[in-house]
Amino acid sequence: MNVLVTGITGFIGSRLASRLVDRGDNVYGLVRHSSERELKRLETITSRVHLIEGDLVRYHSVLSAVEACDPNIIFHLGALTPVRLSFDDPYPYIGVNFDGTVNLVHAILRQSPNARLIAASTAEVYGWQPADRPIREDAMLKPASPYAVTKAAADNYIHMANKIYHLRGTILRPINSYGRIWESGFYTEYLISKMLRGETCYVGAPDSIRDYMYADDHVDAYLDVAQTDKSIGATYNVSPGNPVTNLELAKKLSSIIGFKGKIIFGSYPPGYPQRPQSQDPPYLVLENVAISRDVHWKPKFTLDEGLKTAVELWRTKSTSREPSF
Repeated sequence: MNVLVTGITGFIGSRLASRLVDRGDNVYGLVRHSSERELKRLETITSRVHLIEGDLVRYHSVLSAVEACDPNIIFHLGALTPVRLSFDDPYPYIGVNFDGTVNLVHAILRQSPNARLIAASTAEVYGWQPADRPIREDAMLKPASPYAVTKAAADNYIHMANKIYHLRGTILRPINSYGRIWESGFYTEYLISKMLRGETCYVGAPDSIRDYMYADDHVDAYLDVAQTDKSIGATYNVSPGNPVTNLELAKKLSSIIGFKGKIIFGSYPPGYPQRPQSQDPPYLVLENVAISRDVHWKPKFTLDEGLKTAVELWRTKSTSREPSF
């Protein structure tokens, strides 16, 4: 099949592209004018993917990309994602996350109307919810950040396009994923990198409860959904169902690593761009019944297994020269 991946240079996009190439698909990736640094994640498959230069915020650029590959499936993972930065500068998020999705939807409808769109949303669209039960897909969206608002708006646009224009779109709302290397701006990777270096760790919201999903399980969800026609038009939470407080996660990693340093709870790292405390949902745990029922997806990694794998991967990479990305 011809497959277009937006966000192909990203954490999950690059892993998804590698899996698609391995199974024999013709993989195309939409990339902005990119430096070698930004393409580093694709170095093992560069010769086996077709990179199309374009920009989600420009409709004709997106249309040209869709025309160039005539895709059977589009995995739309391209987005601006750092939540905290969206509070101070929301406008690029509106352009990429919402306008970019609208542009892609209409490029598909015009050029490849029978193609499937599988779009990456986020658990962040749920925002404030009751803290006594996992969140279902039909919960009212209460986004708690400019980033989350743009993703919720994109979800609604796809829902509308499914009904009005007969778009064949599916939305996935994944929980926090981990398993990155050399990217310490995310909570799990921040803790791993700091603890392996024996440095002081800060846990800004120790009592907040979240799910954490290993990257391979995240990628499996996209592949499983793409192989199931029943998922067309649906929205699915993607979550392993392993709720844990930020404090508990820090203690788990401390035990796995054998960390002997200091952990400061209730304070963010010096200079870290803080998400407004009053806006941080204390509970963000998703129900995964629908995707398990319709698609038969289920996580392969328990939280402990995933964390141990992530730590060993980081340890292995730490013996080699750190990449520039």
